[in-house]
Amino acid sequence: MAGSANLNVMMKTARKAGRALLKDFGEVEQLQVSAKGPGDFVSRADRTAEETIREELLHARPTYGFLGEEGKEIEGADPTRRWIVDPLDGTTNFLHGLPHWAVSIALEHKGQIVAGVVYDPAKDEMFYAEKGGGAWLNESRMRVSGRHRMIESIFATGLPFAGRSDLPETLQDLARILPACAGVRRFGAAALDLAYVAAGRYDGFWERKLHIWDIAAGLIIAREAGAMIEPIRADGDILADGEVICSNAPIFDSFAKVIRKA
Repeated sequence: MAGSANLNVMMKTARKAGRALLKDFGEVEQLQVSAKGPGDFVSRADRTAEETIREELLHARPTYGFLGEEGKEIEGADPTRRWIVDPLDGTTNFLHGLPHWAVSIALEHKGQIVAGVVYDPAKDEMFYAEKGGGAWLNESRMRVSGRHRMIESIFATGLPFAGRSDLPETLQDLARILPACAGVRRFGAAALDLAYVAAGRYDGFWERKLHIWDIAAGLIIAREAGAMIEPIRADGDILADGEVICSNAPIFDSFAKVIRKA
């Protein structure tokens, strides 16, 4: 797909950051790691990746704002446009030598996500989308799965760790959904979970307590692949609250009903 100039900048930047991360991933035992909180670690590689992404994006578009996981938000001269970045989604996987993590870059315009890139360097898989342009994996168009029955469907979620307050809700979710489906996966990278829904690898995804940089890029990729996406609470705001339900259209109502029973 021939994307816009902005999308091309995003993809080029994600690849550059991804190459450096992949090099560090090969030397994961030597990484300098500091604790950022219980169960939430940040590495030198993580911070360096965000610096690289920020420099590349703001060099290409100096008037845009920038919001990243590791640094302070930068207000742009153009208040309508902002980059939203997770330089290393799946940090815990990365630090344990598990090859399932990604670089996530989204572009927000007037409060709406209009482009997104999720790059998995370990597998060299580039998931990307622009509003109205469909969703793509490398050079192939993506569509969500065509399954119509919950009992044949696989779902993804995140599991709370280190005493997070949403553990009881998640356990209730699992108690309801596990008997109704073909399985639930927890791979530890929300951006890739949403990209995998777009690719039809998962039939649906839900999670609570996410940050905007965890999901911004993945949301537009899943939506452009045909996914239905709603907040868990009817009056919720996905980007503000970090709570989302996402699946293909045929199973969405059944899936949402199970999750919303909480």
